[in-house]
Amino acid sequence: MAGRAAQSGRVRSDGTHEGFLRHENFRWLKIATMISLLALVSYLLIDVQPRHNGGSWFGYTLGTIGVLIILWLSLIGIRKRKMSRGHWSLKAWTSAHVYLGLSLIVIGTLHTGFQLGWNVHTLAYVLMMIVILSGVWGISVYATLPKVMSANRDQTTEAQMLASLRSIDRQLHDAAQPLDQNHAELVRSSLDQDPFGGGIIRRMANRYATCKTRQAHDEILLVMGSQPGGKDDPLEKVGSLLGRKRAILARTRKHLQLKAMLEIWLYLHVPLTFALIAALVAHIVSVFFYW
Repeated sequence: MAGRAAQSGRVRSDGTHEGFLRHENFRWLKIATMISLLALVSYLLIDVQPRHNGGSWFGYTLGTIGVLIILWLSLIGIRKRKMSRGHWSLKAWTSAHVYLGLSLIVIGTLHTGFQLGWNVHTLAYVLMMIVILSGVWGISVYATLPKVMSANRDQTTEAQMLASLRSIDRQLHDAAQPLDQNHAELVRSSLDQDPFGGGIIRRMANRYATCKTRQAHDEILLVMGSQPGGKDDPLEKVGSLLGRKRAILARTRKHLQLKAMLEIWLYLHVPLTFALIAALVAHIVSVFFYW
């Protein structure tokens, strides 16, 4: 049917885009809620002696379900590399990834029987919770930052902003030729510096205390304020160009900061997921070894 074929990335009748969280009228939220409620009700009704624990038959059942969900959810990276529509579209898979991932909070906690200690079993549980929390952070990031990035770019792309900077640098190089040595050196320092250097930490913080463009612009403005100049004054032209470069730099740096925030959580979420799988393997092997 046409409705099924247009499922992936479709637009709702009210004109709003259906995101992965709302996919199929929250289908996977409902499924995950039912699974969590079933696990909770079973935990309360089933009498395990002497008490609930991960080593009971019920604990093994919940543990097996949890491991299977984790392994299936970890396949989303492979799924992203395949283009398809229909029931298992990427949007459906992502929606399931989010809500089934959250259901692991209930399943995993009930599996432990609230018995935690300093061992590999608790390590697997703690890593699972950290992975889930990093995923929640990722959802919040993807829900808010793209709009902020779009507003900051003001209908320009990253490539266009970088091209504008290169164009202004060429104009600054030519405009600085008539200046005296001191003022020309200020412009040269702006041209020679990597405006985005400093690594991921500086980019995330968007703090560039040693920005040569800002320093050169401020000093040129001081000189311009202390001495009269006409519209043909080379210093006036250089000051105007430095002001434009400074504004574009601020916008580009903000864009790169938001982009880094949008991507950095994956550099935490993915390695933590592999660490979780390794801990789960150790957890399972130790359980069957001592069983």
